[in-house]
Amino acid sequence: MSYKIVERFVSINGEGQLTGQLAVFIRFAGCNLECSYCDTRWANDKGASYESMTKEEIYSYIKSTKVKNVTLTGGEPLFQNDIYELIEMLCLDDNLNIEIETNGSVDIKEFKRIKNNPPRFTIDYKLPSSGMEDKMLMDNYESVNISDTMKFVVGGTRDLIRAKSIIDEYRLIDKTRVYFSPVFGQISLEDIVDFMISNAMNGVSLQMQLHKIIWNPDKRGV
Repeated sequence: MSYKIVERFVSINGEGQLTGQLAVFIRFAGCNLECSYCDTRWANDKGASYESMTKEEIYSYIKSTKVKNVTLTGGEPLFQNDIYELIEMLCLDDNLNIEIETNGSVDIKEFKRIKNNPPRFTIDYKLPSSGMEDKMLMDNYESVNISDTMKFVVGGTRDLIRAKSIIDEYRLIDKTRVYFSPVFGQISLEDIVDFMISNAMNGVSLQMQLHKIIWNPDKRGV
């Protein structure tokens, strides 16, 4: 079996619990959603160029970098055929920390059954500005734990209000890490902080996409 890889590179984690730490990124082609603000739309096009790599080749590349943090991203990594086999193999290496960035529409339950060095998940909740909120799989919130991250990408006040209602309804602060992340160029950080203060949002972290601050926001491979 082989996987369609549109990018593989080493950089720093721009978001989440390991922000600022080195990571090796494996970006898969294709996605089942079409978010309005998608910043990797090029990777989702049917005509996107890619290289076919077996799970052994992917693992060999990861090990060659000597970087322990591994981020599987996309596109939508969990949308790939035979992705369980790749993740299971990577998790056999106790020296690797596997993170999976997923869009919130794919069931993570089966991946949570991996016992050896289980992967951690960064799960998006697609808010109204994304145009994809109706695709969210709410059952995932029964599977998350403190090693995982819930990411709410907010583009305005409506998104913030909706995010708070989901956080409260599913008691996410008690289950996992919760982050607000701005849609780049659409909402000010001050507005997000003001909302957090006025709603006493203890346990929620504001994150900025560090890679978009260090490099040009449109730069690939970072």
